[in-house]
Amino acid sequence: MPDPQDIRDITIIGGGPTGIFALFYAGMRGATARLVDALPELGGQLTALYPEKYIFDVAGFPKVLAKDLVRSLADQAAQFKQPIHLLHTVTGLEETDNRFVLVTDKERFESRALVIAAGIGAFSPRRLPQACAQPWYGRGVYDVVTDPEAFRGRRVLIIGGGDSAFDWGTQLLERAARVTIIHRSDRFRAHAATIAQYQAAVGSGSADLFTFHELHDIRCATDPDRFSHVELRDIKAKSTRTIEVDVVLPMLGFVSDIGPLAEWGLTLEKEEIVVTSTMETGRPGVYAAGDITTYPGKLKLIASGFAEAATAVNQAVHWIYPEKKVAPGHSSNMAIFGQTDD
Repeated sequence: MPDPQDIRDITIIGGGPTGIFALFYAGMRGATARLVDALPELGGQLTALYPEKYIFDVAGFPKVLAKDLVRSLADQAAQFKQPIHLLHTVTGLEETDNRFVLVTDKERFESRALVIAAGIGAFSPRRLPQACAQPWYGRGVYDVVTDPEAFRGRRVLIIGGGDSAFDWGTQLLERAARVTIIHRSDRFRAHAATIAQYQAAVGSGSADLFTFHELHDIRCATDPDRFSHVELRDIKAKSTRTIEVDVVLPMLGFVSDIGPLAEWGLTLEKEEIVVTSTMETGRPGVYAAGDITTYPGKLKLIASGFAEAATAVNQAVHWIYPEKKVAPGHSSNMAIFGQTDD
């Protein structure tokens, strides 16, 4: 349990790549900080939605798996031993005596400044609407994939027509006993190359793709605690077919909500925080970075988020301690890393 007297310089809201880098950067600037996030693991969308997907536009990495990038960011931040509080849903913000109190469903965190790096806000996967699926969530129906090896040798049904559906469809081809994708139309939102790769597997007979189909029922053969078949409904022909399935992966996108942040007196445009070039939100002491921000020329890239995190932290440090310069200097010359000036 956090010490109620543990007043930090900066509280960072959000555990995605921008938030993790902000935590590192605060330590590099000699500021005390903490990170608060609603998810059970660091990484935000990278961990929750596509941990096994390669990212190609992060500086210094020709390509890097999303989960490996998160691990490296966490290791980088860990050297300053700043606390991380996961599974904390933000419920409010109070301000008293020139300090902020971030209120979550579990604790109250006091700090001198805030950096909001909440990505697209609190998000959760869209659930299947069919009542038959609800009892099986976590017991064969999974809307988040963290370890594809868990599905080795299993018969997998993926529901959806977007990037996540076809990304996991192609990645599980060599692991699963059989992969089937169903979608309610014949129009897909995934990248053409990934669709073509999966369709090639279908053409060779090693995978299945059923368009204009939806989940109709989930059935057990002998074990009531494990399903063995699903019934699919052809929404055009009004007919059904039954296939053997061990796992159902609904990849239906996600819903997001910035929640109480909308009530903090910040300027918002379509649930994004309007910031200046110095990542100021208009409320003194509150800065923002990453996908939750908007400004002219904004690019929603991890690379942009890193730069915005650095700007936000530098401005916050100067706001708290006016005697400290905004510009940090070069890390290769910093005493905090055991270096000396040239």
